[in-house]
Amino acid sequence: MSENASSAENQQGSCLMFNKVDPSETTRRAPISRKAIRAYFLGALHDGTFNKNKRYRISQKGTEWLILLKKLLNDLGYNAWMYKEGKERDVYVLETLADFLDFHFDPLQFSSRIEKICYIRGFFDAEGGIPRNANDRFYIQLMQSDIDKIEKLKYMLTELGIETGVIHNPSKKRDPNHWRIFVRANSYTKFISVIGSWHPRKVRTLRERVKI
Repeated sequence: MSENASSAENQQGSCLMFNKVDPSETTRRAPISRKAIRAYFLGALHDGTFNKNKRYRISQKGTEWLILLKKLLNDLGYNAWMYKEGKERDVYVLETLADFLDFHFDPLQFSSRIEKICYIRGFFDAEGGIPRNANDRFYIQLMQSDIDKIEKLKYMLTELGIETGVIHNPSKKRDPNHWRIFVRANSYTKFISVIGSWHPRKVRTLRERVKI
């Protein structure tokens, strides 16, 4: 895959069109730059850890999203391994030694719109929330333990024309270092069409709730 496949850095659609297709076909159905994929992973890493073997780990209930992540890493030329964590739990882990990953990466370094979008998408897929129950009131939230990261995320969303509420702590008593922002209702449609998701479960939920 070339660094700027089909000039993806200058084509918003090269990343965004995947909102409306099966995420498992992400790299097969349309071109996407390596920079955009790396940006997505740097956002998704907020759900990750770094173990003593110097491997980055992302754990999930079920395998759908991890299978997609493994494929994207392979497309970048990196190996990744998946395994079940424990016999009685439906929790799976993806591990990789990919050297571009960095917990301390500053997303304000991104110069292109497509990288910013894919970073936020990765963040949303890892640390974002939407209601699973169709009867619940719809919302889009983003959560993070590092207030500096959530402030930068809010700034980037504003740059993209997506309005968010005030950064707040849901419960200082339960967790004083847990921060959250909600996307404002008048920006739901824009968030979904511009940011979207590559997380299979979230894609299905968004389709059902807002008829993507």
